[in-house]
Amino acid sequence: MSTSAAPRIAVIGGGAAGITAVKELIERGVDVIAFEKGDRVGGLWVQDNTSGLSPAYDSLHLNTSKGRTEFADYPMPAEWEDYPAGTKVAGWLQDYAETFGVTQKYRFNTTVTSVRKDGAGWIIETDDRARFEVDGVVVANGHNWDPRWPEPGYPGDFAGEQMHAHDYRSAETFRNKRVLVVGMGNSAMDIAVDASHVAQDVMLSARHGSFIVPKYLFGKPADATNGALSVLPWRIRQVIAQTMLGLAVGKPQHYGLLEPSFGLFQNHPTISDTILHRITHGEVRPVRGIERFDGHTVHMTDGSEVQADIIVWATGYRVTIPFLEQSWLTDNAENMPLYKRVFHTEDPSLTFVGLMQSTGAAMPVVEAQSKLAAAYFAGEYALPAKGRIDRAIAKAYDAAVDRWGSKRPMMRIDFDAFIADSAAELKRGAARIRTGRPAFTTTSRPATTHAPAA
Repeated sequence: MSTSAAPRIAVIGGGAAGITAVKELIERGVDVIAFEKGDRVGGLWVQDNTSGLSPAYDSLHLNTSKGRTEFADYPMPAEWEDYPAGTKVAGWLQDYAETFGVTQKYRFNTTVTSVRKDGAGWIIETDDRARFEVDGVVVANGHNWDPRWPEPGYPGDFAGEQMHAHDYRSAETFRNKRVLVVGMGNSAMDIAVDASHVAQDVMLSARHGSFIVPKYLFGKPADATNGALSVLPWRIRQVIAQTMLGLAVGKPQHYGLLEPSFGLFQNHPTISDTILHRITHGEVRPVRGIERFDGHTVHMTDGSEVQADIIVWATGYRVTIPFLEQSWLTDNAENMPLYKRVFHTEDPSLTFVGLMQSTGAAMPVVEAQSKLAAAYFAGEYALPAKGRIDRAIAKAYDAAVDRWGSKRPMMRIDFDAFIADSAAELKRGAARIRTGRPAFTTTSRPATTHAPAA
């Protein structure tokens, strides 16, 4: 190994995760090349991105408050409202990338087709048949772009239109139609509310209950209240926050929704100021889960029937990393064990930023992950021994199952705990170097890029 060679790192993806990774690598003097399928940075926030992967819609706003969503070293403008529109967020991410010299590191309109191990380094291949040799990889391609449809499908045939929430853009799609929205996440709530202003009938279907958290509690952003409680164990926070929520808005079942099967903070939060208002005014009707189809008639699990012209499946997304061989992903990318949700256990020069589900905003989390990855590639942070890594992952997994159950336990993180631990982990990693743990080193390599093959 030659320690004189500057590390050369590839970042795949131009959303919030990718651009923070590039920024942190730049600041640590690491040579970086980045790839984005679309024509600009911003990822899922850019509605008209040529990648075709963004699920952004006209009414999209932050569901976490500005103060809990912004980057530590690049806050959102002070004059902005607490929950700015998606278009503002997209512009802010673009400004961030330009401010820190991130944009110039990207090859836009470029799809990575293959990432494979080659000796001590990695080979990156793209759709224009270019080839790149790098020392490490940051995978930041996101996991909210490959729509998850019901599997298996429901019995019978539906005579109307079906669409996934990923393809929703404007409420005009639903004008004068009978709309059945399936799901209880943030997108389902937004779409149901949008549809309720123009549709003939709007129904919200769910098989499971969920707590609906308003954006404001007692005059302040709801997630700020949770942040103030973050020093407490999560079960104590749960009791306090759930009591406050009950006092503020009551129980979901009071609105005709199903009773949640888990307590608050045991699932990704569903945040909406407006859905309960539309339900109480009869503009959105809660219904049960789907049993089967018969033309425009949808039979529900409680024996009732509804009539629908269009079904919107707000049923989430698959975790898809198409350029990596399955051997790196285990049986399912959702189950891939990663140290600190960043470092692959078989080869830590393969890192991930954004492959997690947070109880809060994603952007401070990807910023923290990017700092870990960049410090590692810069030789400023050392990992613990493999045995310690395996034990840490096993402990985190058991705690996640205890809190969140069997749905994506590997990916689950507590927002406040993760941010605090990541900062401490940077210090621990620097201390490991001082006590003899090896830092990341590189091999000498030829030119970064190769012309497309003939």
